[in-house]
Amino acid sequence: MRHPVLWGLLVAAVLAAGAPRVEAQEQLIKFATLAPEGTTWMKIMREYDQTVRKESGGRLGFKIYPNSQQGEDKDVMRRIRLGQLHSAGITGVGIGDISGNLRVLDAPFLFESYDEVDHIHTLFAKEFEQEFEKNGFILLGWAEVGFVYVFSNAPVRSAEDMRGVKMWLWEGDPIAEAAFKSLGVNPIPLSIVDVLTSLQTGLINAAYASPLAAVGLQWHTRVKYMMDLALADASGAVVISKKKYDSLPPDLQEILLRNGRSFMAQLTKKSREENAQAIETLKKNGVQIIGGGTPADRKQYAQIGKTARTALAGTLYSKDLLDRVEKALADFRAKRGGSK
Repeated sequence: MRHPVLWGLLVAAVLAAGAPRVEAQEQLIKFATLAPEGTTWMKIMREYDQTVRKESGGRLGFKIYPNSQQGEDKDVMRRIRLGQLHSAGITGVGIGDISGNLRVLDAPFLFESYDEVDHIHTLFAKEFEQEFEKNGFILLGWAEVGFVYVFSNAPVRSAEDMRGVKMWLWEGDPIAEAAFKSLGVNPIPLSIVDVLTSLQTGLINAAYASPLAAVGLQWHTRVKYMMDLALADASGAVVISKKKYDSLPPDLQEILLRNGRSFMAQLTKKSREENAQAIETLKKNGVQIIGGGTPADRKQYAQIGKTARTALAGTLYSKDLLDRVEKALADFRAKRGGSK
């Protein structure tokens, strides 16, 4: 008589031997971002996810939380450190939560063009990547927000004009705080999710953003003017905790990192194109683009930027790093025949 247990084990073994091979269980990377669903940012992030799933045979993928579902940058970074999340698409505020040195990229009135931004990223690439890693994160790719401008309900050209508006300050952002302090502005600190309502109620009548962000967040429906002088180039990045990254097999690390760099480079390129297109959208919606004052006003802004950057040296980022970045930019401009 057949023993039922032994017979069951034998049947199971035979069936298993003839069954098709099933891939190992998917390793999910829990990822959060401020970006709303449907934006180019999210479309490229979804493509990134699909590609790593395909190349890994389903062993690796993202679980994505868009549209501030997990909170703002500082909330997300806290959740990553607690192990509740693994990865994020962050702005300069989140980057600064990892390392103050990296916020030199957001310093006020530092850059004049995307060529300058690209030059500094290339020149300091290894140093910046090491800065992420020594603070517990791996950089999967830079995801630039773009040049940031002042949007307001009263014309703003000069520093004096700036002091006459009720300006928003992203709560907890030392870069913006230093910039406005140097301008003599007393901004109103608010969460980013409160800006639209505050513009509607009149609590504030001015805010700063990239043109694409102003349109995407609908701020452009509550302002009349955009000052055509960039306050700064706002950086962004996609990062993963080093702990999570190190837990992945080497082949999955390679797939994740290689595709991250590729897709985020695509995102930066498209963001720059869409920021230019967004200015046309602003115009069509009645937002007037006004110049950043006279040559004397612009010279004043440059000096204000220098004062703000210097004030942050030694407290947010190192003076040595700021000096090296500013010198690299000065050399780059000299070669191109530019000046500042």
